[in-house]
Formats: sequence, C-alpha cells, structure tokens
Amino acid sequence: MREALPMRIAVLGTGIMGRWMACRLADAGHEVTVWNRNPVRAAELGLPVATSAPDAAHGADVALLMVSDGPACDAVLETGFVDTMAQNGTVLVMSSIEPWRARAQAKKVSPRFYVDAPVSGGEGGARNGTLAIMAGGEEAVLNRLAPVFAALGRMTRIGDIGAGQLAKLANQLIVGVTIGAVSEAFVLAEAGGASPARFRDAVAGGFADSRILREHGQRMLDENFVPGGKSAIQLKDLRMILQEAKMLGLSLPMTEAAAALYRALCEAGDGDLDHAGLIRQIRRDSALPGTVQ
Repeated sequence: MREALPMRIAVLGTGIMGRWMACRLADAGHEVTVWNRNPVRAAELGLPVATSAPDAAHGADVALLMVSDGPACDAVLETGFVDTMAQNGTVLVMSSIEPWRARAQAKKVSPRFYVDAPVSGGEGGARNGTLAIMAGGEEAVLNRLAPVFAALGRMTRIGDIGAGQLAKLANQLIVGVTIGAVSEAFVLAEAGGASPARFRDAVAGGFADSRILREHGQRMLDENFVPGGKSAIQLKDLRMILQEAKMLGLSLPMTEAAAALYRALCEAGDGDLDHAGLIRQIRRDSALPGTVQ
C-alpha cells in the first residue's frame, strides 16, 4: 500500500491546543504553516508563520481551525482564507462550537469541503497525539483526512456535519458535571475528617473511579490549576449545551447546576484556571479554607 503523501496544512490558532497539534502534524511530515491572532504565540513554534489567515491557507489542502469559540471561528472565516485554498481543500474545524453554527459554516465554505471535528483530551492529548476526535462530515472526506487525524489521535465519525459538535457537547456535559461531583466529594470527605487523597485511593477500581477522579482529582489535591482546559472555556461549553437543550425541548438540571458554579467561579476572577479549579468555588460556597487539607 502506497504511503499517503504529505498534505499542505494551515493551522489557524496556536493556543494551548493548536500549538501542539501543529507540531505533531509537522513531525508527521506534513507541510504546516501557522497563523495566530497573536503572532508571538505562532513564532514560538519554529514553523513557517503567515501574517494573515489567507496567506497561511494559500494552496492548502486543509485549513485546521483551533480557536476559542464559534464567533472566533466565524471571524477567521470572514478573512476570506477559504478562497485561497486548493480547489478541493477542506476546512477542518476542531474548535468546540455550536452544532447549528457548524452547519451554517459548511454552507458558507462550499464548494470547499467542511468537517467539524472537536476533540477531547486536553493539552496532554494534543501534545501526545492521543486526542479523542469526534467528527461530523461525509465519510469520503473524512477518509481523505486520515493522515491528519492519525497524527493527532483517534477519530470516530459520529454522523453528518454538526454531529461532531453535538458529541463534544455531550462529552463536556460529562466532564463538567463529573468535575463538580469530584470536587464535592473531596470537600465532603475533608469536612468530615477524612483525607481526600486516601478517599481517592480507596475508590480506585470501583464504580466511582474515573479518569477525571484520577487526573483532575490529582490537580485538586496538588492545587495545580495551570490550565489544560480553562474554566472559562468549560463555562462556554456548558452554555452551548443548555442552548442546544433548549432548542431540543430538554431539561438538564445537573448541567444547569454545573453552569451556575462555573459562572460563579469565573465571576470571582478564576476563569483562567484549569476547570478542576471548580473546587475553589465549592469551597468558597461552603466557607472553607482555600486549599484541600
């Protein structure tokens, strides 16, 4: 079987996630050009840097967007970079945006192809190429992007355009609510005189165990809230979930509670903390000291 040829890829957005994704694509042999609204962040990578999104995407087979939210994605699309891409190029939106917005963007970029493929796995997943990629789009288009996905993680086709974003919302619902549950469990254990660390060790392998308990729980114990995923972004995702639920006529009370907690956390000035920092808000609400004992 002939190996896939290197692809010309423009990575538009080199923040916490995009910077590592660009590096992994370059390491896999693809021709990568990067662009970022803050050019200093792009220049740090040692890859070719464009002065504009259209320049980055000139002749590109793939333009990969990894920016903060839906409006930011729209703003990048409005630069007109799509018109500079290869005729059969694909706009690959890996940012987390609303499903309806993904479908609208797909119409705007036609006749170029469009795929929505948000990710889960945080900065570590982006750095190590182990992201869970939830994709929406035509199967044939996704097959052509296999060399891109192979460098970044594991891709699963969820359905048509917008389905990837819907899956990411469901993922973020689980993440946000579970971080809240772990935070409350730690606070409950500590307030009653038990060690949160020993509690976590005790339930390892049981039904309460999870990657969030292990990894985000460790962040809580260490008070290490350097962001892998910012609390402000988690709040953005929870708001999108509630918006989608309203459109579908659903009631999601646990999501509403989690969103209220993250909103209070961000209003307290902690929006740039990792989303495991939610334990700080729960401690504040309980008038407890600021750190886990």
